[in-house]
Amino acid sequence: MTALLEIRNLQKHFPVRGGFLRRVVAQVKAVDGVSFKLEFGKTLGLVGESGCGKSTLGRAILQLQKPTGGQVILEGEDLTAASPARLLEMRREMQIIFQDPFASLSPRRTVAQTIREPLEVHHIGTPAERNRKVEELLQVVGMRSNVLDRYPHEFSGGQRQRIGIARALALNPKLIIADEPVSALDVSVRAQVLNLIAGLQREHGIAFLFISHDLSVVEHVSDHVGVMYLGKMVELAPAKEIYRDPRHPYTQALLSAVPVPDPKRKSKRIVLTGDVPSPMNPPPGCPFHKRCPKVMDVCSKVVPPVVDVGSADKPHRVACHLHS
Repeated sequence: MTALLEIRNLQKHFPVRGGFLRRVVAQVKAVDGVSFKLEFGKTLGLVGESGCGKSTLGRAILQLQKPTGGQVILEGEDLTAASPARLLEMRREMQIIFQDPFASLSPRRTVAQTIREPLEVHHIGTPAERNRKVEELLQVVGMRSNVLDRYPHEFSGGQRQRIGIARALALNPKLIIADEPVSALDVSVRAQVLNLIAGLQREHGIAFLFISHDLSVVEHVSDHVGVMYLGKMVELAPAKEIYRDPRHPYTQALLSAVPVPDPKRKSKRIVLTGDVPSPMNPPPGCPFHKRCPKVMDVCSKVVPPVVDVGSADKPHRVACHLHS
């Protein structure tokens, strides 16, 4: 079966300019050679520290930021080579839920105008059909139609995020990139929104790329989990395998920091020393070697190859010299 989304060696570098002539003097390698596949109706959780390139990867997939290199294959078609007109058509198949529900909605647009906008941009339906669609979408996300003429400032954070989800669903997409969709919400509201997303996936078969720094949230919603560090994917495996048997030292350190809801159970915390290197000047060899508690001589000289340490039915890819 062909994957819905296939990312091949995707790169996004930002030029750094300096001097009197504002010439390019360096490159910030925000995403540096990421590859993975996402099947129809599945969720890939993407985790890592702030600044590792998760959000930039999501925007590069959607072509909101043009990739520097690599390919984004959606249902067999390369988005990086698509014409502007074709890309506009393909945008119907992929949408995004932004992190901040307070900033992602225009304060000058009512709920109805916000949700109806994608239908108008793509010229879908008559005005009456669009209005009916907006009411249906509000019901899907658990809101009443009497809020149609209200503005974003009249809602709570959880309600605003539901409006954002309704907008993302308007075009019946096959892929939704959820960029930290619950990080700005209270814990109780967070659970409601996560359950809503899970229910929508079961009912409509939408594939999600779920970006988060909260590993407990990712475990709840993901089929597979990818771990990013300094613009690279260092580990990728089924969610249960990642949480049961993490292979990369960075993944092990992240999981050791997850709070355990049992006061009698003691977990051994792996404390990483040093700061995250700059993506403008990444270290040679393994990007994690300066903070790795299991570092070897080869780590500072050779980039670790991506190897599969799993089985045929449960591939488990990791980029670490401990397994090469």
